Amino acid sequence: MKENVKNITVNRKARHDYHILQSIEAGIVLVGTEVKSCRQNRANLTDSYAKIENGEVWLIDAHISQYNQGNRNNHDPYRKRKLLLNKKEIRKLDRAVKEKGVTLIPLRMYFSKGKVKVEIALAKGKRKYDKRADIAIRDHKREMERKIKY
Repeated sequence: MKENVKNITVNRKARHDYHILQSIEAGIVLVGTEVKSCRQNRANLTDSYAKIENGEVWLIDAHISQYNQGNRNNHDPYRKRKLLLNKKEIRKLDRAVKEKGVTLIPLRMYFSKGKVKVEIALAKGKRKYDKRADIAIRDHKREMERKIKY
């Protein structure tokens, strides 16, 4: 991880439900009260995804809570948010998403040099047996660590 990086939220469910093929950093268009809520770590990426529409990438179903001290001009917590990528990156992602079973999911949201960034990933859904195999491997590693420790 880089130096001036402060995590806002991590999508823990993503690595459990998907095989991560490739990840990429993207900027995000936010309004002022959303940034203030992010500074209070009041964001959630669970069940959110990214979609490419008309040559633009949008973050959908990401929840950023309303700012406590916000007035009637507070933001909608579930609004679509535009992700900032250059055209070459968008074309590359679009080609990959058109493959069967590949989708764009956000892995984490963080501050980098004072700007909010989102790490999105090309991912392929895991089957039930894949998840069970991952859990078995994790348990086996944990057992080995315990035996080494004593």
